[in-house]
Parts: sequence; C-alpha cells; structure tokens
Amino acid sequence: MPFSGTENITLIGMPGVGKSTLGVVLAKVLNLDFLDTDLLIQQRARKTLQQIIDEEGRERFVARENNALSNLSCERTLISTGGSAVYSAEAMEHLRALGPIIYLKTTTEDLASHLGTFESRGVISLKNDVLDLASLHAERAPLYERYADVVVDIAGLTVREALSKILAALDAYDDRRGL
Repeated sequence: MPFSGTENITLIGMPGVGKSTLGVVLAKVLNLDFLDTDLLIQQRARKTLQQIIDEEGRERFVARENNALSNLSCERTLISTGGSAVYSAEAMEHLRALGPIIYLKTTTEDLASHLGTFESRGVISLKNDVLDLASLHAERAPLYERYADVVVDIAGLTVREALSKILAALDAYDDRRGL
C-alpha cells in the first residue's frame, strides 16, 4: 500500500514500544523517508539524550525537543518521536499539522519485557524525580491519547502483526477522512 500525498506520519508512544523499529519498516512499506527525532536532537547537541538531561536538566531537554519538533519541515516522512514529545503542546500541534499522529499503545508489562532499564536511555518524567515504568506510563498515557489521531494497541504483537494492525488503522483513518 503506497502512501500518497505529501503528508507525514508521526509515531508517538512509550520508550521501548517500537517506534523506531516499526517506523523504519513502515517507512519502507509506505515508501516514505524516515526520521528519528531522538537522533536529530542528539546530532544537534552532539550529546546523547542522557548527557543532555544530566548536564542541562529536564526542562532544557524538553525545550530542545520542543524546538526540534516545532521546526520540523518535511514531506512524505515517517517521524519517530521520543517518548517525551508529548510534554510539548506546541510540538504536538506542529506534528499534527504535518500529518496523522499514531499512538502505539501497549501495556506496562509488555514494555518491561522489551525495555529493561532506563539508565542511559534519556528518559524523563515531568512529575517524578525517580523513574519507574508504571508511573511514567500512567503519566504519559493520557497525553498520548490526547494527541493521537489513531490509536493502535500493539501489546504482545510481533513486528509483522503490529505492522499489519498499523496499516489497517491507517486505511480506516483515511476512509474516515474520505481519502
């Protein structure tokens, strides 16, 4: 199913849900470019996400992420965001203007089996100084739901199964929009 038009597709969701992995595969299937915004932020800062957080703090990290996302200019690109992208309303509204936003939803248990530890991953919480997966998931899930045009529950699915479910959800979304 080739993707037509100049729209982009943005993936949001928790760290470890598979935004980058599924994003690359989805971009290939839909003949889109691929952009990982975490890598973009790292390249611009010449630091890892964790170094930015450690050296500059959470607020500065969110400001960097907001700046990177709010100023994206691309066409026909699959955009994989960092899990914390939803902390910036400005960035999320800009991404929405670029094309549909897909929330890759899963369970805390599924994330725990894929993610391992947060150490050195560049993960932040705006509410808690101590990170734990369950509280971070509870903090972010309502934000993901708020900004998503499409929600796809991929808990327990293989990459192939998740890809099929995402493609079906995109078809249904296009049908609702009359495309």
